[in-house]
Amino acid sequence: MPPSQGTAVAAFRFHRALVDYPTVEPAGTIIIDTPNTYLYLTIGHGKAIRYGIGVGREGFTWSGTERISRMKEWPDWFPPQEMIKRQPYLPRFMAGGETNPLGARAMYLGNTEYRIHGTNQPSTIGSFVSSGCIRLTNEDVEDLYRRVTIGTKIERR
Repeated sequence: MPPSQGTAVAAFRFHRALVDYPTVEPAGTIIIDTPNTYLYLTIGHGKAIRYGIGVGREGFTWSGTERISRMKEWPDWFPPQEMIKRQPYLPRFMAGGETNPLGARAMYLGNTEYRIHGTNQPSTIGSFVSSGCIRLTNEDVEDLYRRVTIGTKIERR
């Protein structure tokens, strides 16, 4: 990774951890806790893996239930038209790779334009910075990607 990319780290409280997490959701469900900037992957028996995340800034959040509809390693990025209208200087396409804003992995949510994806800016974890997508460090998104499949339920609260 280039020295200017990804050299900062997420704050310690956002590091991946196995935690107590009583829930009625079945093992394998992703629960996004937007206000506290955590994503939980339930593993059963009152436990979950907790990941620190970056979430949508004011006016760019969503709630409800989706399912992973597609998964991609080192995804290409096509900024949505709404984002280009707000930021016309954005490229219309970026090939997947270390400088791509989607990072190392992306999990696409239903038929929406939202994704759970990596980031090359780990210092943004714990922040309200995105246009509605959920971002994890590249290391964490690779870990989550290995643990889920297409069809995994995502509950955003």
